[in-house]
Amino acid sequence: MSNPPPGSAPRRIFLDKQSPKAFHALRQTSEAVRTVAAEAGVDRTTVELINLRVSQINGCAYCLDLHTKAALRGGESAQRLGVLTAWQDTDLFTRTERAALALAEATIDPANAEAQASAYEAARQVLTDDQISAAAWVAITINAFNQVSIMSKHPVPAPREA
Repeated sequence: MSNPPPGSAPRRIFLDKQSPKAFHALRQTSEAVRTVAAEAGVDRTTVELINLRVSQINGCAYCLDLHTKAALRGGESAQRLGVLTAWQDTDLFTRTERAALALAEATIDPANAEAQASAYEAARQVLTDDQISAAAWVAITINAFNQVSIMSKHPVPAPREA
């Protein structure tokens, strides 16, 4: 591989394209997690809220674009999506969604033992064991996709003209 011109950023490889077997395994994991969530009674709205919140924390523009569109197609409101970063400061989210969001945030910050313990205790009051597991798996999986997209610098596609 040739070196980029001085002062320019090195070209990024798309990890998903460079290692398709690994990416395929991640996609299979995602499909399994989606099934686990559905079987546990974690609705698609909550899954997308977790996907978006983790993507916000990680700063993954590609995943934010993808999951915002998915949430809107699923009937999510622009208002709730707009305030998702401040979900703790509004009553727009259900107890179940709030528990899942807190657990998701704690899942991707394992070094913060205090936040993790608090989120887990709150989740135990609202979610079943299967729902706790599913919410954590959703957060773990989107976190992995975020890292792939961030390291690859996946571009956000331009809006389609009508």
